[in-house]
Amino acid sequence: MLEGMNMAKLWNLPVIYLLENNNYAMGTAVERAAANPEFYKRFDVIPGVRVDGHNVLAMRETMRFAKEFALENGPIFVEAKTYRYHGHSMSDPGTSYRDRQEIIEVRRNIDCIN
Repeated sequence: MLEGMNMAKLWNLPVIYLLENNNYAMGTAVERAAANPEFYKRFDVIPGVRVDGHNVLAMRETMRFAKEFALENGPIFVEAKTYRYHGHSMSDPGTSYRDRQEIIEVRRNIDCIN
């Protein structure tokens, strides 16, 4: 992926890279799995922004901005902060690395569907 990103910047291609960051890498919290959990800041030549992935209006405006930016300046990286309510796969119940109260609190306080 990095090679593609470098080429996109070299040629200033209108590309939007979107990362849906759900706070977990398989069964490990991102803070424990990444030296720099602020993914949108990882690239030195491609600008990045972070947006609340639970906020539909913020997502719309961020993607509108990203589109205009990419068309005029080349690639941009967008990190959408979200939350994964279930395990990563059928074999992962999602309860061994977080407690049910965490999931309940996120649903109660952050879930955009409610």
